[in-house]
Amino acid sequence: MYIETVKKTMNLPEKVRIFDTTLRDGEQTPGVAITVDEKIRIAKKLDKLGVDTIEVGFPVSSPGERKAAREILKLDLNSSICGLARPLKKDLDAAIDCGVDYIHTFIGTSPLHREYKLKMSKEEILNKAVEGVEYIKDHGITAEFSAEDATRTEFDYLKEIYTAVEDAGADCINVPDTVGVMIPTSMNYLISELKQEINIPISVHCHDDFGLAVANSLAAVEAGAQQVHATINGLGERAGNASLEELVMALTTRYNIKTNIQTELLVDMSEFVSRITGIKMPPNKAIVGENAFAHEAGIHVHGVLQKAETYEPITPEMVGHTRRIVLGKHTGANAIRAKLDEYGIELNEEQFERVFNQVKSLGDKGKCITDADLKAMAQTVLGKAKKEIVKLEGFSVMTGDNVLPTATVKLNIGGETKTAAKTGVGPVDAAINAIQSLVSESADIELKEYHIEAITGGTNALAEVFVIMGDKKGNKATGRSTVDDVVMASVEAVLDSINKILVER
Repeated sequence: MYIETVKKTMNLPEKVRIFDTTLRDGEQTPGVAITVDEKIRIAKKLDKLGVDTIEVGFPVSSPGERKAAREILKLDLNSSICGLARPLKKDLDAAIDCGVDYIHTFIGTSPLHREYKLKMSKEEILNKAVEGVEYIKDHGITAEFSAEDATRTEFDYLKEIYTAVEDAGADCINVPDTVGVMIPTSMNYLISELKQEINIPISVHCHDDFGLAVANSLAAVEAGAQQVHATINGLGERAGNASLEELVMALTTRYNIKTNIQTELLVDMSEFVSRITGIKMPPNKAIVGENAFAHEAGIHVHGVLQKAETYEPITPEMVGHTRRIVLGKHTGANAIRAKLDEYGIELNEEQFERVFNQVKSLGDKGKCITDADLKAMAQTVLGKAKKEIVKLEGFSVMTGDNVLPTATVKLNIGGETKTAAKTGVGPVDAAINAIQSLVSESADIELKEYHIEAITGGTNALAEVFVIMGDKKGNKATGRSTVDDVVMASVEAVLDSINKILVER
C-alpha cells in the first residue's frame, strides 16, 4: 500500500538487467578459490538462472582466469560473457584474446586512489579511461566503464569522466560504491544527478561494508539505474556485494520491475554456490536461508496455516524454497497437530497432551525438535502400555573413572513403593538390573533385546531406545522411549515393556 504511493515519485525503469560478478568479485571472498571446472558449472547454472551478464574473471591476472573465460565461451550461453580489465593495453588484449563479447573496464577516480594508488592526475586518469573505452569499441565489443570508488569522487569530476567515456562510445557506465560508504538517500541523489548528464544506461556496483548494498542498489534503481551488479549469496571482498537473490526478489515483488531471472531457481543456485565455495549461509539469510520460511512461534504458525500471507511476504515456491514448521518452546498446539496430520499420525487427547508437553519441555532445554524427533515421540506414545502397573518414582546413577556403575531405582508396583540399588557394566545396565530385581517378586521378567539410536545428529539428539522383555512363560512385549537422556530412555522403555507383559498376563 505505502510502496505504491511512493513509487509514483520514483524514476523506475521498466526492466533491470542483472550483471552477475560471482565468478570475479565473488571469488575475491577471503578463503574462496574456484577451479576452472567449478567456474564452468556455476556459469551454466547462472545462465539457466537468467542473468544478463556473467563477469567470468580478470583475464590478465592468470592463465587460469583466461582458460576459464575461454571454456565458458565455448558453452555458447545466452548470457553475455564479460571480462574485467584496467584501461591498459595488456589487460584489454588479454580479455579480447579470450573472445569475450563484453569488457568491463575500470580506473580509480577518488582523491584517495589518485594520490595513493595511481599517483596520477585527473587529466591522466580521464585520458586513460577514454583510451580504454575507445580500444574496446575499436574491437567491436560492448564496453562498460566503472569509475572505481565513484562514491568518494568529487561530483564535477565524476560527471566529467562519465561524459567523456560516453562520448568515447561506452555502452554503459557503472557507479561502484567500492567500500560501501553510501546510504540509500545519497545513492538516489547521485544517480538522479548523473541521469541528467548521461544518456546511456547507468549501472551500480554496491559493496556491503555497512550492510546497505541491497538498499543502495534499490535506491539507485529508484533513481533510474537500469542495471545492478550482484553476486550469489552476496559473496565478495570484505563484507561482500549486493546479494543477487535479495535484489531480484525485491525488484520483482516490491517494485514490480521485470528481470530475466527465473526466481524459482534461486535457492538451488544459492546452495550450489555455497557448496562449491565452502561459504555456508547463515540460517536467517533472507530469501534463501534455511529459516527464511521457518516458523516456530504458536501465533505465527497458526496464522501461516490459516493464510500464508499473514507471516510470509512471498511464497517459498517462488524462490524454490519450502515452508518449515519448527517445533520448540514457542510452538503452539496447532503447529504440532498440523505436523502430525502431515505424517498421518492420529492421537487421542491424552496422547497428544503427552507429546505436546514433551515438545515444550525439550524446547525449554534449548532443543529444536525435528520432524524425525516428533514422529518418534508420537510413535512412542502410541505404543505405550494401556495401564501402568509399575510406575517410576525416581532413579539415580553413579558412574565415572574407577567407579563401579551403580543405579538406584524407586518404583511403585501395584501401589507399593520399592527401592533397589544394583551395579552393572554401565549406568544403563545397572538401572535395568535394579528394575529387574524389584519386579522379580511379581514376575520373572528379563531383557531379551536392547537397541538404541540417536534420532538426529548432535550432542543433544533424542535417544530412541527399543527393548524386548520376556518372562519364563514365553510372554514377550516391546517397549520404546524417546527422550534426551539415554539412561532415562532405557528405563522408560524397559518399564513400558514390563507393563505390557503384566497387563496381558
